[in-house]
Amino acid sequence: MSVLLDVKNLTKKFDQLVAVDDLSFTVNEGDVYGFLGQNGAGKSTTMRMMLTLIRPTAGDINFFGQSVFSHRNMILKQVGAVIERPDLYKFLSAYDNLNIFARLSGIRPSRQMLMEHLHRVGLDARSGSKVKTFSQGMKQRLGIAVALVHDPKIVILDEPTNGLDPQGIADMRNLILDLSRVHGKTVIVSSHLLSEIEQVANRMIIIHKGKKITEGVVSELLDPAHTIVAIETTDNAAALQQIEASPWREKLMNVQGALQLELTRDAIPEFVQWLTAHAAVISVTSKNSLEAYFLSLTNPLLHVDAAAN
Repeated sequence: MSVLLDVKNLTKKFDQLVAVDDLSFTVNEGDVYGFLGQNGAGKSTTMRMMLTLIRPTAGDINFFGQSVFSHRNMILKQVGAVIERPDLYKFLSAYDNLNIFARLSGIRPSRQMLMEHLHRVGLDARSGSKVKTFSQGMKQRLGIAVALVHDPKIVILDEPTNGLDPQGIADMRNLILDLSRVHGKTVIVSSHLLSEIEQVANRMIIIHKGKKITEGVVSELLDPAHTIVAIETTDNAAALQQIEASPWREKLMNVQGALQLELTRDAIPEFVQWLTAHAAVISVTSKNSLEAYFLSLTNPLLHVDAAAN
């Protein structure tokens, strides 16, 4: 599978602030590529550099094997993007907005073509409505229609579920999957929510303070073979002594102030059965180790407290 985007040693400094720090990653043709990081991690800055909205301090960005800084016009004709909230003409209809942006892209669209794009994002029934009457989710979908009107190879979506209600989030998730599976688009989507990336992406990167933490296939990074189990008993110190004297000691994690083990999913019932025979258990909770790690970046004081699987 060919590499459509290759980011090499990308760095962006704003005075003394290093917003993006020696960042490298690749996006393959057909990927739904998740770009994950807490707010302020450098996601939007990276995407703005990918679109040449700001210049990097160092590094290069290659689309289709060519530098975006040397072949800007040719490359951006094949890229569609919605960065933060879409800029739309709120006193014009959805149809008129799409028509204007199509013509700005050098396209003379037919009515049928524009209506097909609006149908794709679920707005054909509201094609004549002014954008000022739209919900945030509808504006996001219209922004995606604008990003797709010139039929790009790559679609870049920056936090597309921000500000949406649960139904809007589900609609956006389905739209992203439809773009990939039905229309064959390569999609790069950023989020600060691991659960959202997990449901749409096949590959992802996690960045923190501008640096890459990990990159890979989502199913491998979220492998249930790596599950953190957190324990609370009536006497954690005594429970720890029991575990350290047992074969389970090899699974103990060195986490100050917390009693945690890293187990496979299949081993959890066996461990719980053993633990209840040796300690008065209040709770046993589990979370994928990558999710726990990401949450620790987002909030270092946050303990693993998801419901047991």
